[in-house]
Amino acid sequence: MNQESTFIGIDVAKTRLDVAIRPTGQQWQVAYTEKGIQGLVDQFTDLHPTLVLLEASGGLELSMVTALAAAGLPVVVVNPRQVRDFAKATGKLAKTDVLDAQVLARFAEAVRPTPRPLPDMETQALTALVARRNQVMSMLVAEKNRLYASRPPVHQRIQTHIAWLEQELDEIDRGLKEMLHNSPVWREKENLLRTVPGVGPQLTISLLAYLPELGTLNRKSIAALAGVAPFNRDSGTLRGKRAVWGGRSRIRASLYMGALVATRHNPVISTFYQRLLAAGKPKKVALTACMRKLLIILNAMLKHHASWQSLNPQLLGPCS
Repeated sequence: MNQESTFIGIDVAKTRLDVAIRPTGQQWQVAYTEKGIQGLVDQFTDLHPTLVLLEASGGLELSMVTALAAAGLPVVVVNPRQVRDFAKATGKLAKTDVLDAQVLARFAEAVRPTPRPLPDMETQALTALVARRNQVMSMLVAEKNRLYASRPPVHQRIQTHIAWLEQELDEIDRGLKEMLHNSPVWREKENLLRTVPGVGPQLTISLLAYLPELGTLNRKSIAALAGVAPFNRDSGTLRGKRAVWGGRSRIRASLYMGALVATRHNPVISTFYQRLLAAGKPKKVALTACMRKLLIILNAMLKHHASWQSLNPQLLGPCS
């Protein structure tokens, strides 16, 4: 089969994988087991596909993606929203596992997103631990809210659960610190990033886990990847409007908190923020611009192995 004409879409469920191939129209299902994964890898290796595409499924796709990448196959994981928008644009309004696999294959054929290197095992482990920390934090906030409104019969039970969650959080934080300390590469990156006023441990860990491309891309690409790059919205009565969208939501959330702190404690970001407000920019727009500027600074620091104190301002370029 022609290498330039083979596109594969895989819809991942808990117990099965739905596969569709373009342009042949082939489709089938396999069990989502080690045997099923290996069988698909062997088949795809013989097909020499141009692209194998899956959508992010909360980590459920990781076993399949890892196996494909290990076999040297060109694999891409895309944002589910992009796929649904594509499906609607092509008139595919129904949603089933089989149809999803077909849409993924068509998306791969039409859009051809560029494959990116799969994070190494250390980065995957760090990402899993950071994700677990976020889950524990969410449960902790929810339980504390319940405690406030709880009645005496369940009050002690909630307090016991809160104590357990706090202990679990402490253990996760210790694990994260140990993981960063044991990796010379991560330790160097952490040390550089932490020299920036306003950049704390949680933003640093989130960047290392969810944005491993930091320091390897240009300023426009890294901003787009994180979802803080402004895109034009010149359509109809909308002229000169720009908005940010897409990208990695976890990174945006961490950058938001980091930029919020930096507007108070980082002289460069604070001056930039006040200048935007003085120019009449809404606070939300100004803060988003600060998120982008902070990210570009951090990207330049890792790219040039420079600390905050030694970073050449000319490397940053305009950020507004």
